Amino acid sequence: MKQFTSLLLLPFLYILVAHGQQNTENKALRSNSTGTKIVNAAKSQIGKTTGYDPAYRKIPYPMGDIPIEQGVCTDVVIRALRDALNYDLQKEVYLDMRNNFSKYPTTWGLKRADRNIDHRRVPNLMTFLKRKATSLPITKIPTDYKPGDLVTCKVGTRPHIMIISDRAGADGIPLIIHNIGNGAKEEPSLFSFKLTGHYRMKP
Repeated sequence: MKQFTSLLLLPFLYILVAHGQQNTENKALRSNSTGTKIVNAAKSQIGKTTGYDPAYRKIPYPMGDIPIEQGVCTDVVIRALRDALNYDLQKEVYLDMRNNFSKYPTTWGLKRADRNIDHRRVPNLMTFLKRKATSLPITKIPTDYKPGDLVTCKVGTRPHIMIISDRAGADGIPLIIHNIGNGAKEEPSLFSFKLTGHYRMKP
């Protein structure tokens, strides 16, 4: 009798398993958004960018870059947007600064835009993102931060930028992808710093 009952249950078990697989696939498809593309492109840098190098370099234009093994926090964002969306921050920041130079920080004493370095400076990116992306509230609510969001902060007195990952820690706080000194990494550090900006790229 037990064997007969088990046989009767098999079709129902198959349906349940198949339904579960279908739900998993649907979730994966629904999450294939702009944010997820940015996250995947950022994660692809982990293990490739292993150093930190803030030195000024002359680079090609447009779509210029320094060697993938090196970079700073902004390079993680620049490469992620370039690879995920074919969006060239070097070009976009340079053109916006060239046409609206007075709206950007004067921290470095420059008198005109510099396509080699402007997009690699966090304060410039903050200004650009406020102008061109969607600015969002800065909160301590983990669910307010979605995969692919760009978040700026202060590490001591140094400005920093990071990407919200598609994974969260056991505490529900999203992980971040950034380069804070030892290469591109995914880490649980979102609320470890004083947040200064929260942005989302427009689809």
